[in-house]
Amino acid sequence: MQRRHFLATAAASAAMGVLLPGCERAPRALQGRFTGIDMARGHQLRDWLQTGNLPAPTVVRRAPVIIAGGGVAGLAAARSLRLAGVNDFALLELEDTAGGNSRGGVVSGIACPLGAHYLPVPGDDAREVQDLLEELGLRRRVAGRWQYDERHLCHSPQERLFFDGEWQEGLLPVQGVGEATLAQYRRFALAVERESKAARFAMPALKLWGTKQPLAPAHQALDAITFSVWLAQEGLDDEHLLWYLNYCCRDDYGAGTDRVSAWAGIHYFASRHGFHAPGDAVDEARESVLTWPEGNGWITHRLAEPLRTGGQLRTATSVLRITESRHGVHVDAFNHATGSVERWQAPRCIVALPVFVAARVVQSPPAFLAAAAQRLQWAPWLVANIHIDSPLTDRPGAAPAWDNVLYADPTAGGLGYVNAGHQRLDVGAAIAGPTVLSYYQALGDVPDARQQLATAPWQQWADAALTALAVPHPDLRQRATRVDITRYGHAMSIPVQGTQSFLSQIGLQRLSGKRKQLSNGEQAAWIPTPATARLAFAHSDWSGYSVFEEAFTRGHGAGLVAASA
Repeated sequence: MQRRHFLATAAASAAMGVLLPGCERAPRALQGRFTGIDMARGHQLRDWLQTGNLPAPTVVRRAPVIIAGGGVAGLAAARSLRLAGVNDFALLELEDTAGGNSRGGVVSGIACPLGAHYLPVPGDDAREVQDLLEELGLRRRVAGRWQYDERHLCHSPQERLFFDGEWQEGLLPVQGVGEATLAQYRRFALAVERESKAARFAMPALKLWGTKQPLAPAHQALDAITFSVWLAQEGLDDEHLLWYLNYCCRDDYGAGTDRVSAWAGIHYFASRHGFHAPGDAVDEARESVLTWPEGNGWITHRLAEPLRTGGQLRTATSVLRITESRHGVHVDAFNHATGSVERWQAPRCIVALPVFVAARVVQSPPAFLAAAAQRLQWAPWLVANIHIDSPLTDRPGAAPAWDNVLYADPTAGGLGYVNAGHQRLDVGAAIAGPTVLSYYQALGDVPDARQQLATAPWQQWADAALTALAVPHPDLRQRATRVDITRYGHAMSIPVQGTQSFLSQIGLQRLSGKRKQLSNGEQAAWIPTPATARLAFAHSDWSGYSVFEEAFTRGHGAGLVAASA
């Protein structure tokens, strides 16, 4: 028995004695706030750009390379610069900490995610991510085989679904469904396998893009229609299957099957571990995920720390404008600590900003950037971190898991919650002690969601989260002490139909000169990177959807472009 399974079994056994209804308590006065994202800074930048009243710079600084944006792509670009021997650069980040959608936070002393909360074990297409994990000590070769550190793999039980009044193992509805439903599960599995054979899928998807034919014809056909249209063409109409697929799309892409392309719907499964109908054999090692109490903030903190100590990381700094000329790049940035504008001069700049922001701050933007900003769509997102001081009463069925999803109406955007205490190694504290439940809402299909995020008080979002989770946990309001709300107005690009066909034709610039080996042994391989003479663009937006593998690989590639120029 693997160690994480042993720990989980012990935890489940301990839970039998504590997850019983206790003495009822009256709901307490709930504490909370908006946290994580400084929306006022983003809106100030938006207002300045709309009016054109940008402050003038008062100081001039210089560096060989400037990185605009400190999300996963910007941090990856900084790492590849350092590996290529370029240590003199500056990374400018609007927020007080780097990490973008992959930052972690603390609520009542307990670490929890503010956004992305896991990383699937990467396949061989994600070699850059594999190298990072090896560098961080998360994987190593033992007796000729790669092994991942059991402490960081998600402990069992990994996931469960609240369905028909009970918890069941796994997220695919199976308990009490009929043979017709099971038959459609099997048909969908065969359809995913068929599409995978017609043209290969990969994660990251950009590894399949070439210079002559960026997207295979079979992929172009899938990209031309929505996932819901494709499902209808396949005769797949079972309500349980459709709910599950809609959940998967909202979870990874921020919007449901009516908006994302059929390519994205198939890619969700085919690029990683396929789709398994009940009873199919499952490769557990391939489907494992890495996770931490603070989510992917565990990774971004380690990417940012050497930049903070080395002086390259400049947080609380809003990029106002990026001007490219024949002789170099000027980057004007507002320092929120000093209240002044700094002008950075550099031969090269890596623009690791969301596409819609990059199109506003880059002066005379290249045609491909302006076109991408017009074509792409973004999903709002919300994370509610709920601190509870004692275990919740649980409905019957499967034991508490790391990922807990509710079979419910998706119109409110709810995706369920992860338990920040699930990875604790002290089993007693993991079960009996306080913890934080991170509840996620994907709001890409909710009308006026972005406006609601900007105007509704935090209490409204907290109440919505508590109401949703009170169905499986009726005593949640008695246990909750604090709810911190993190808002993302433009959390991720939605891969709507036509997105891949459009983006795959951008950024087919190869590295100049010969490939060279980086300081850690990696090879400086060519990665499709949108670029001009002095600007290299890096963000998951250029892949059309937001996952760690895409953002990191794009940042890595942009860093190599800047280092080789």
